[in-house]
Amino acid sequence: MKTEQHLLRAIRIWLSLFVIVLILSGITAFPIETELAWLSTDFAGDSWIATVYRAVKDTNQHYPYMAYGTDWLAFAHLVIAVVFIGPLIDPVKNIWVLQFGMIACVMIFPLALIAGPVRHIPFYWQLIDCSFGVLGLIPLSICFLKAKELEKLM
Repeated sequence: MKTEQHLLRAIRIWLSLFVIVLILSGITAFPIETELAWLSTDFAGDSWIATVYRAVKDTNQHYPYMAYGTDWLAFAHLVIAVVFIGPLIDPVKNIWVLQFGMIACVMIFPLALIAGPVRHIPFYWQLIDCSFGVLGLIPLSICFLKAKELEKLM
């Protein structure tokens, strides 16, 4: 039989992993040109990565204020990560945050599959974007189910 402590510990481990990945994902949006420069050396020529790197580099050179959009993207990841402090402290009371996170993960799919073609994003890259929804949904679903179990024990 699972104890309250066991469930709480499992929730905190899964949720901490999710928050760490969310923070890392946000932080990596700040130095996007540098990261793409590193990646483009491995994917030279007409690869998607090389094309994106040239576009970001050119945009940053001529229109540096456009990078402000990815700064806000990074900031949003960090702010969303802060919201998950509530379920880390009390997952039963803050189960709505887990539901919010799961809904957000599911919403990645229509965004990627609708906006992707409009923005000329290759389909395989849209699938990579969708994988973030799947990878986020796994730990959040585990935490949600364990929070429901915890609620029954309380």
